[in-house]
Amino acid sequence: MTTGSPAAADLDTPVDVVCLGESMVTFLPARPGRLADVPAFARTIGGAESNVACALAAAGHTAKWVSRVGADGFGDHLVEAIGSYGVDVRAVRRDPDRPTGIYFRTADDRAADGHEVLYYRAGSAASAMSPATVPHRDLWAGRVLHLSGITAALSEDCLALMRELLTRRPGRPLVSFDVNYRPGLWRDAAGPRVLLDLARGADLVFVGEDEAESAWGLRGAEAIRHALPEPEVLVVKLGRGGAVLLERADAEGALVRPPVVDVVAPVGAGDAFAAGFLSATLRGLPVRDRIRHGHLMAAAVLTVPGDLTQPPARAHADRLVALDDTAWGRLRLGPGWTGEDQEVRTR
Repeated sequence: MTTGSPAAADLDTPVDVVCLGESMVTFLPARPGRLADVPAFARTIGGAESNVACALAAAGHTAKWVSRVGADGFGDHLVEAIGSYGVDVRAVRRDPDRPTGIYFRTADDRAADGHEVLYYRAGSAASAMSPATVPHRDLWAGRVLHLSGITAALSEDCLALMRELLTRRPGRPLVSFDVNYRPGLWRDAAGPRVLLDLARGADLVFVGEDEAESAWGLRGAEAIRHALPEPEVLVVKLGRGGAVLLERADAEGALVRPPVVDVVAPVGAGDAFAAGFLSATLRGLPVRDRIRHGHLMAAAVLTVPGDLTQPPARAHADRLVALDDTAWGRLRLGPGWTGEDQEVRTR
């Protein structure tokens, strides 16, 4: 049973991107250290797909977030916070029988030794997403449907929904899929194979080289492309090494390196990269510029403490993206660089 369903006519309003996935209330520690030693936490929000929706909306696109939250205060906070970025949240269902998910994490990078994440999302409202509870009219109202492998790990119902959405069929929008392999979320060893099968059904796939190696034992863009021949576009993220875009007809791909970034907090960069890339794709920009916009959106998040921030104004980002290779390679982006009145440093 759910409450608060919006009128069907409202849901059919076309948007640029629809993002489906769970968002949770996130508790960030007041200081570095083990969770057992942290005395206080600050409340914020976290969710790969809602992060993408917020970043796209802040960048001037129309974005819709589709999900389920509990009929509780945390659900209220998520809907209000995500809606404050300009995201359409009218397709979010409220579940009176299941809670909104929450999680706690340490202050350091996910890849760092000693990093801890505690999820309290089992049986959450979002885990009840299924083909029966998420109508297609909610999802096919955009030019792009953005999904993440995280959703597939939440429950069998969520996996069934993902399999349905990643089955090629006439009339579906362009489907973007971020692999987002999180080993701790999968209940058995089948997760990597499930993610590979799901990715094959997408039109555009984002995957980090590190997660491809962890999940599938693959290293290098060519090996990953060989395992994923079906998507029209594959973007392999190499961390500080940049990103490689491989189109189906292109065996070698295009490598674009990122600017140097003075990192404040190493979280949220992958979602921001996807948002910047999708923004440039919606605008019909060439391959190099799509990757550069992804790098700039990631840099905007890396230079603030949280997962979300106001991205650079489009004109500001376009000026940086248009730099020649030498000038681009000399960029150094630090806190505050997104303001148009800020002088961007070079090395």
